[in-house]
Amino acid sequence: MSVITKDVLEHLLWLSKLSVSEEEKERILTQLNSVLEYFSILDELEIEDVEPMYHVAGLVNVFREDEVEPSLSQEEVLKNAPKTENGFIKTPRMM
Repeated sequence: MSVITKDVLEHLLWLSKLSVSEEEKERILTQLNSVLEYFSILDELEIEDVEPMYHVAGLVNVFREDEVEPSLSQEEVLKNAPKTENGFIKTPRMM
């Protein structure tokens, strides 16, 4: 089982530019090591014959038919544009 030491935690905190109190360090260390301990328990499970699950909730995509509907005319689109030029919406130049 991997255990995160206080030195490793302090290095991680330094890399992430976080400053925490000594009390918080102890709490974080306990929580991280608890998570790693849980992973070590999961590693012991026999999963050779288990089919992978792609979604745990069993959701299925609901597709709708793609139906062609009339869209706005060019004039309707351009009437709300602040600036237009040659039938297009004019926007500021990006550099």
